[in-house]
Amino acid sequence: MEPIEINAGSWYLRALRADERVDDRPALADGGVTDPDHVARRTAQWASDEHWSWAVCEPTTGELLAEVGLTPHAGTAVLTGWARPGHEDALAAALTTVARFGEGGLGLAVSRG
Repeated sequence: MEPIEINAGSWYLRALRADERVDDRPALADGGVTDPDHVARRTAQWASDEHWSWAVCEPTTGELLAEVGLTPHAGTAVLTGWARPGHEDALAAALTTVARFGEGGLGLAVSRG
């Protein structure tokens, strides 16, 4: 599946990026994700339908505040996420929105991991 952007009210959800325009790696490191291949792995997982992930962003700056993901398996999906310190509100809104997308948009039975 191609990455899908989602509006989560006060937050904007998009695929993780590390390119000439946007680099999420510093924000990921601030959240404890220091693997330099994390963004590339998430991109490959979208392409293989192994795991779909979203950067939860502040809409005016595009700054990554949290990451939310769905891991599909046989009509179900496990919902996971984490937030940078102080951004738990963004994570909570994104988890609700992505669960609704997984259930209503993709027809999956979503559980929280």
